[in-house]
Amino acid sequence: MRGVLATVVLAAGLAACGDPERLAQAQAPLTATDVDVAPECAGYMTFVNTASYDTLHLYVPSNVANNIIAARPMASLAALVAVDQVAATRLQQLYAASIAQGFINASTCVGVYDNLLVSADDAAAIVSLVDSISDQEMHDILPYAWNGAVNLLGARPFTTVAQISNASGIGPVSMHNLRNAATLSRPFEQLAAAINGAHPQARLLRHFNWYEELQNANYAYRLSGMTCFGVDPALLPNGAEIRPNLADATEVYNAASYTVTYANYFINPDVDGTAGLANLQSVTAGKSFFGCYIEYANDPWSGHTIRFFVDQVAGVEVLAETWWVE
Repeated sequence: MRGVLATVVLAAGLAACGDPERLAQAQAPLTATDVDVAPECAGYMTFVNTASYDTLHLYVPSNVANNIIAARPMASLAALVAVDQVAATRLQQLYAASIAQGFINASTCVGVYDNLLVSADDAAAIVSLVDSISDQEMHDILPYAWNGAVNLLGARPFTTVAQISNASGIGPVSMHNLRNAATLSRPFEQLAAAINGAHPQARLLRHFNWYEELQNANYAYRLSGMTCFGVDPALLPNGAEIRPNLADATEVYNAASYTVTYANYFINPDVDGTAGLANLQSVTAGKSFFGCYIEYANDPWSGHTIRFFVDQVAGVEVLAETWWVE
């Protein structure tokens, strides 16, 4: 699927090459699929796939130019990186070449960062995410880059994606995870904002601190039930149930879908959850999640049910909460 998506991006770049108006039309607000070339940067791959040897040799050594030509066509930056003698320096040289030859615009395709071609809109979203998320979520997004997460947290706020990429401990996997967390779930985030903004007895979140939510429930007026999976038992109160199996994408979807239905009972007109829930299915597909189901009350006249889920590989997080009040 990834190759198909990259091919679509490449085709868009080929169609738009040489026509600024069509290139602008091909741009997207944010990268919405898990590819390593933003739509605004598709011309980079067009240049790599179509430039003559003489043109390539203006920017890279002859052996590198020959290796690139031998590997064509390539539908992703990963395929280019796999070419012998192509690494960070060559990627940057090809980026400069793509600009000089008119295949991309530096104002909309801002650069290559840790084997990821980043658009201006993606860059802004990455900076906003890194500057705003909790310490807990930063570590969840970067589960195998503890030092990188610590360094990002200690250096906030950032103003450019280059500063984030240059932070010690941040590499291709980390940057990819940060980009995905910043851009891929926007339709679901928009759904969550609509639900939360309508002030029903429901809450949906894509970005949150699950440890804080867990502790808040522990200190509520009454904790009436807690079932968790994949969470360290040392973090749980006495009496919490621990189930052996992690949650899958279907369980996450069902929790979010129920919350939308519950919220719509209080909203007129209803919030259309179709696009947001479809997006949730896309970003959670194939993943497994640790999390908890928590029932608690802040007083004798109300009750809350929280369901939170955290992907263990790339930190995709979803919280769905409903409550009643007498």
